[in-house]
Amino acid sequence: MEQFKVNNPQVARLICKFIPSQCPFERDIALFGRQILHIPPLCKFNPFYEEFVSLRFRALCYLADECGEDISHLLV
Repeated sequence: MEQFKVNNPQVARLICKFIPSQCPFERDIALFGRQILHIPPLCKFNPFYEEFVSLRFRALCYLADECGEDISHLLV
């Protein structure tokens, strides 16, 4: 995935849309309004996590630097 070059604005936007900015697996489990379990973010255990984050960062940089787009709405 490190060799993938982001050189198309549509592809860069798609990458930013599908790769979340934060780990989506962290959860709090509640029962009757009381938290009974907290599941920590497990993304760090995924061997591809760093590569996905790097790809999203390259896509954001491409949109901001090369295309001159406002990426503030993509950072959340």
